[in-house]
Amino acid sequence: MTMRSMNDIPFQSGRRAVITGTGGLGYEAARALCRAGAQVILAGRNAAKGADAVGRIRAAMPGVRIAFEHLDLASLDSVGDFAARLGAAWGTLDLLINNAGVMVPPRRQQTADGFELQWGVNYLGHFALTAHLLPLLRTGRNPRVISLSSIAARNGTIDFDDLNAARSYRPMPAYSQSKLACLMFALELQRRSEAAGWGITSMAAHPGVSRTNLLHNGPGRRSPSGMARTYLWFLFQPAERGALPMLYAATAPEATGGGYYGPGRMSELRGFPAPARIPPQAEDRGTAARLWEVSQVLARVRFA
Repeated sequence: MTMRSMNDIPFQSGRRAVITGTGGLGYEAARALCRAGAQVILAGRNAAKGADAVGRIRAAMPGVRIAFEHLDLASLDSVGDFAARLGAAWGTLDLLINNAGVMVPPRRQQTADGFELQWGVNYLGHFALTAHLLPLLRTGRNPRVISLSSIAARNGTIDFDDLNAARSYRPMPAYSQSKLACLMFALELQRRSEAAGWGITSMAAHPGVSRTNLLHNGPGRRSPSGMARTYLWFLFQPAERGALPMLYAATAPEATGGGYYGPGRMSELRGFPAPARIPPQAEDRGTAARLWEVSQVLARVRFA
């Protein structure tokens, strides 16, 4: 199928979905899945922002089933608490979209557990969340896990000697590493699901270059990238279009496990969903296996 708008999403009635991140791509994905009939939990750390997002969706589509739940991906305790609450409330899960993220803060920041912020939020928090939710996903109906990567992953490397950028922090290399890790996690999760018979389909997606607030919230509005986002807005595709690749991965019948999807034009910067190019370093199975084991130790979780 060709997905050119939210209207092309297959009917999702009866499916339960969790989406991390209450603004930008997360908001657009929640809006689209609600319109298609899914029951959605929009999870984020800012309660006011989450309530506003849920309120706008309900106002536009009365009767949809959506709720906000607190989840701070910068705290492993918060991740565990969220998973416990979800298990008690739902008991099963059909779709997990690991979307939330931070981008290139100019100064090194740390999570509550002492991890560099981009590594901790973009990757490790989602790794832990998926592990905690694995029992719910295994009981889901055709369960899928979608991990959001970025074209920045092309320049990423996994620096096992300094995963937390403690010795040398440079904003973009740290971001690229976190997004490469997200992509490698999606591919490794698919391989392990197939080997262990978990029945979970794992895919990755990226939004190209989209008009979200990541650059304003990260490096800031007055940074060079923030100024480009403000004054060259026409170069960035709308957030609704940027969300389509992950919605394609989440709902399209022909989207395949281990797939990677992004915009199909201008070197994947914009356009409608299409298979994306996987960087060679993301296909290194030895590095992926080592990253998985290290991440289980750091995140204090086991996939079992």
